[in-house]
Amino acid sequence: MSQEGKSMPPRSEVRGLVKKKKKTKKKPRFLTIFFSIFLTLLVAIALYLGYLVMKTNDAITDIGIDENKATQVPIQESVKEKPVAFVFLGLDARPKGGSLNTDVIKVAAFAPGSKTATVISIPRDTYIDVEGYRPRKANAFYADFYSAARKEGKDREDADLAGKKAVRDVLGKYLGIEIKYAASINFQGFSDVVDAVGGVGVNVDIRMKYIDNADGTNIDLEPGFQTLDGDKALDFVRYRKSNRGGQESSDFDRGRRQSEVISAILDKLISLGGLTKVGSVIEAASANIDTDMPESEIRRMLETYVGVRSADLSFMSLEGVWRSPYVYADKTSLEEVKAALSSKMAE
Repeated sequence: MSQEGKSMPPRSEVRGLVKKKKKTKKKPRFLTIFFSIFLTLLVAIALYLGYLVMKTNDAITDIGIDENKATQVPIQESVKEKPVAFVFLGLDARPKGGSLNTDVIKVAAFAPGSKTATVISIPRDTYIDVEGYRPRKANAFYADFYSAARKEGKDREDADLAGKKAVRDVLGKYLGIEIKYAASINFQGFSDVVDAVGGVGVNVDIRMKYIDNADGTNIDLEPGFQTLDGDKALDFVRYRKSNRGGQESSDFDRGRRQSEVISAILDKLISLGGLTKVGSVIEAASANIDTDMPESEIRRMLETYVGVRSADLSFMSLEGVWRSPYVYADKTSLEEVKAALSSKMAE
């Protein structure tokens, strides 16, 4: 039959056939692009997670005690299985005006079952009198025992461990719990961590103005809610005395501000964009933190408490009365913080 004799389909059907043909051509290309992007993202995520693992391992090595020097902790006795208490020490290690005094002291008890913690702020000038030690301010124990160890010929690392051991023992007796580990962070480390998370939002409660040309201090903060970078956040938590138009503050206020900034850092890290900042935070922390915790226990600690939020932390302060040169703890407040720590350790 000739071509003229064949019946031709309507034009609408022809158009439909053409459209279907075009779609068939586009679909494989679209899927190829989609899967290429998807695979690229997976590779990028894998590389980033690998980077974080590498960073974390390097940080743990920098922060913790070498396994050859540490007492091995069986898994059934580890932080994964039993509550543990820490003391966290903030050292003023600035180039000008710094010292070995631990002007930030926080004792924290962690419970692995509930993945929660109780954190107690101890004013730096708290008068501590416990058996086996000469009475002195809370912030002087680390400095005194570190210096004594250095005079005995010990290197910096061993002197640091001697200072931490003394603080753990003293505050453990004072608060009625076993404090198993101590960690110290210098002021620069605090500032670097805040910068690594992109700053923190806090409420500056009073006008803060203080200048000390001797050590380079220049605190100048107006009241109100604001986002602070690392240096400003450090000013916020350090502020105590005033000149040139500021308002007086206290160690009790400083403890509350420190807790506020810690909460803001935690909330920033677990936010949607927090993952991308973890590497920078690890790097900032590892360069400025030292602990007497074995490397294996640090890994277990991270595994157990990953994802902890500020809502999982209960903050309290030891209250007291300032009578120069000491803060004398209020008996009721002391019993309350001791009970809170003991309760958390019993979970």
